[in-house]
Amino acid sequence: MKIYCDNAATTALDPEVIDAIIPYLSENYGNPSSTHWAGLKAREGVESARRTVAALLGALPTEIYFTSGATEANNLALTGAIRAYEISHVITSKIEHKAVLQTLAKHEKEGDIEISFVRLDERGNVDLYHLENLLRANPRTLISLMHANNEIGNLTDIHAISILAQRYNAIFHTDTTQTIGKFRFDLGHGQVDFLVGSAHKFHGPKGVGFIYINKKHRIAPLILGGGQEGGQRGGTENVIGIVGLARALEVAYRDLDKDQAQVSKLKQYLIAKLAISGIEGICYNGDSKSVENSIPNVVNVSFPCLPLGSIVEKLDQAGIAASGGSACSSRGTSHVIAALPCQKNKENVRFSFSKLNTFNEVDYIVQVLTGIYETSPVFYSESKLAII
Repeated sequence: MKIYCDNAATTALDPEVIDAIIPYLSENYGNPSSTHWAGLKAREGVESARRTVAALLGALPTEIYFTSGATEANNLALTGAIRAYEISHVITSKIEHKAVLQTLAKHEKEGDIEISFVRLDERGNVDLYHLENLLRANPRTLISLMHANNEIGNLTDIHAISILAQRYNAIFHTDTTQTIGKFRFDLGHGQVDFLVGSAHKFHGPKGVGFIYINKKHRIAPLILGGGQEGGQRGGTENVIGIVGLARALEVAYRDLDKDQAQVSKLKQYLIAKLAISGIEGICYNGDSKSVENSIPNVVNVSFPCLPLGSIVEKLDQAGIAASGGSACSSRGTSHVIAALPCQKNKENVRFSFSKLNTFNEVDYIVQVLTGIYETSPVFYSESKLAII
């Protein structure tokens, strides 16, 4: 049996997306910058996709720019804003994606900016009072905070942050890679300045994403040459990927309520099954156990360390794909878990579901996990060390 539970990393292509891109793999192969019939056909696909994405997000088509993915989009938003507006202060958190943290660290090292890290509570949630204090002390700053954390699933109240940003004349960038296709957005009110997403997180193709740039902004491009994407991103557009992105978002929005209710039930079912599994010492990272405060498809579990091997490796041997990090060995854990004051000396496993997962798969996952501990020569519990 093969079970894929790493959907926060990437998702399978939806069959409807495959159908949408096939014509662009065969007859509609023109360069969208060409002015002849073949180019115009490809351009029609790109601009139709742009209109679709904009309509679904409540934005204008001229506010949507296609990129190679969320990493490039985050780099464009941050570096572009820092250069265009001569930003000298940025507020972020220590559990942002490395596409954000490493980009900002580079600018800080070069002397462009000073970084302030907003405080997080013990579950990894942003302290909005501290954020306001930082904004009060540093007017005209750039805020970069993700909507949902990719490892622990915590949701951040981007509406509340947008209000603070407007109050203190700040620029607000948010990475919505884990929430596009899972939540509905209405960007028409202009509360967010920059927002990014990536197609392969919502059953679209890899290698394509987008950035929303509020119409009141014009930022410095990162990639020059050709003037594509309104001059914001040079280079021939990935027509196949862009068409697939738009179709994937259409399907995600069409089925959003049904699909997200399903994955939420799978998450709650896994938590309930683990509670009666007999495995002692289980706990949850961040707010991933919460239905209200985390995204519906992600649960990050801390398991007692095994004397030999890792849980993720043993799951993989049983045909189960999940991801994680371990404080049990020299390999260490992720920067996200390391930033939280909990779950020491445990192995952290992220299970992330999609509409393709089933309850029978959850049963098998718990069965395998239980078997791992039943056959382990040493079973670690928070309260005791028992020989099995």
